[in-house]
Amino acid sequence: MKPKNIAQKIIAAHLIEGELKASSPIAIRIDQTLTQDATGTMAYLQFEAMGLDRVRTELSVSYVDHNTLQSGFMNADDHVYLQSVAAKYGILFSRPGNGICHQVHLERFGQPGKTLLGSDSHTPTGGGIGMLAIGAGGLDVALAMAGRPFHLTMPKVVQIHLTGKLSPFVSAKDIILEVLRRLTVKGGVGKVMEYTGDGVSTLSVPERATITNMGAELGATSSIFPSDDITRQFLKSQEREDQFLPLIADPEAEYDEILEINLNSLEPMIAKPHMPDLVVSVRELKGTPVKQVAMGSCTNSSFRDLSIIASMLKGRKVHPTVSAALTAGSRQVVSMLMANGQWSDIIASGVRILENVCGPCIGMGFSPPSEAVSLRTFNRNFTGRSGTKSASVYLCSPETAVAAALTGEITDPRDLDLPPIQISVPDQFPIDDSMILQPSEKPESIKIIRGPNIKPLPQKEPLPEKLTGEVLLKVEDDITTDHIMPAGAKILPLRSNIPAISEYVFEVIDPTFPQRARKAGGGFVIGGHNYGQGSSREHAALAPMALGVKAVITKSFARIHLANLINFGIIPLTFVNEADYEKIDQGDQLELDVTGLDKTPFSLKNVTQNIEIPVTHALTERDVAMICAGGALSYAKEQVHQ
Repeated sequence: MKPKNIAQKIIAAHLIEGELKASSPIAIRIDQTLTQDATGTMAYLQFEAMGLDRVRTELSVSYVDHNTLQSGFMNADDHVYLQSVAAKYGILFSRPGNGICHQVHLERFGQPGKTLLGSDSHTPTGGGIGMLAIGAGGLDVALAMAGRPFHLTMPKVVQIHLTGKLSPFVSAKDIILEVLRRLTVKGGVGKVMEYTGDGVSTLSVPERATITNMGAELGATSSIFPSDDITRQFLKSQEREDQFLPLIADPEAEYDEILEINLNSLEPMIAKPHMPDLVVSVRELKGTPVKQVAMGSCTNSSFRDLSIIASMLKGRKVHPTVSAALTAGSRQVVSMLMANGQWSDIIASGVRILENVCGPCIGMGFSPPSEAVSLRTFNRNFTGRSGTKSASVYLCSPETAVAAALTGEITDPRDLDLPPIQISVPDQFPIDDSMILQPSEKPESIKIIRGPNIKPLPQKEPLPEKLTGEVLLKVEDDITTDHIMPAGAKILPLRSNIPAISEYVFEVIDPTFPQRARKAGGGFVIGGHNYGQGSSREHAALAPMALGVKAVITKSFARIHLANLINFGIIPLTFVNEADYEKIDQGDQLELDVTGLDKTPFSLKNVTQNIEIPVTHALTERDVAMICAGGALSYAKEQVHQ
């Protein structure tokens, strides 16, 4: 039998359709799912539409961790809806305040060798414990909960070989920032990043999870570490040692690419505005004034990270020109820090304590001042994501964040003249799952509660033979889902109300887009490379569909957004010749005959300029069938009842 790497082993054990051949279509069985409240409401509306009485996964968990800012009835109403759905359909419900989905799932539910599909792009955090964890749109997660396989392209597997050991005040965040520096935000598309080498054994599970979490910023399908003695100890500390499964690559396993990183030579790194791959050493920005520091998020809110923060802050005060805040990853982390006295050290320093939620990472509070520099231990620094369009957001490690909080400027933490900090992983964490509610034993008695903000799902008609319309918008490379469908405290509460949230499509780029799209009766969007990178939010496809967007034509797509476009019946096309991108202008009238959608390339006519442009796609036979049916939901209804 051919030797396999870890990713191939898990895929092979879950393979339902296809073969382990890179870039070929496959389908895998999903063991676990997770949702969060910014994407979960729509996912469960879609699950309900399938007419099943119970989820068909081993485990499904609904987390409330994004929209906890309850400035009106909308978020609170949706949380009630989510809780009632979980009770009725066999889903665990993690209550608001229990913690961030990825941190809690790592602590309480993640299992080596299992597959996890989540309606959040940072679901690959689970790779830190040896899972094949993949982010997807809510509809794909709803299908998985209905027992349907997850369809994807067999990813290439990249070996990231770690040697040596990190120096004091250099952390796991610096490892993934270095990977981003080398590979860019496009470097992981269609790939799984698999970490190997003797450096792996120097990293705890939470440190590994920091790295796999930000694999999403590479555009990777997933990232994964071996399951070894470090994993066993972590599970033991969570009273779950019986779920341990040893999992390593075969000695002669092959990889599609190899990247070598010597941990001994790494130094503190930082990503400049407004992209996670604009990475330089902290020393290069030394002395830059800082107005705000935000610590936490699903990337850096583990006990290890917050213990480091507390140790560096002990007996010290936040600089008077800096506003600093912290979001812990879970109640478990807070309980442990309270027990060992470090929580008091954080509070005494002047750091503001926020909820155990995503919070500032998605623009839910703690926005920076105008024109301010904000250092954040988060995973994304896209323009406007913080809630302040004029702010400059930098991404860094907890160590670098604390250094800035103490000095008022970007500072290499090694220059603070502090003794090296040793963090010992506890043998036992406090286990309290009282805020994780079990589903009802009498589901037939549960009434689903829907607030007035929850509107019916918009439906798309089957695909006509010909598409015509105006180029509504032309954009450059690396357009993110934050550009297409912004997050933040104003917009996210509308996630279950598609007519309302559609008013904000492309707000960051062109606030007139929704009005123009409706007036034109829909049309086309033209994009550059890596269109749709970032979040898994399917609203970035669903809301444009509701506005009448018929096709998106780009140089290349990000994986999750491509799948979401297909799910909602928007045709994703790419230029055969990238230079043809220059032959289309915003406002041009286009015409596309789609009777032969299963045959490519085919011709796109620019009626305004009277030219023919060859375009193509990577759609599978199943993808074409879904688009022709008007999207995946109508297509799926037939499948789940077979």
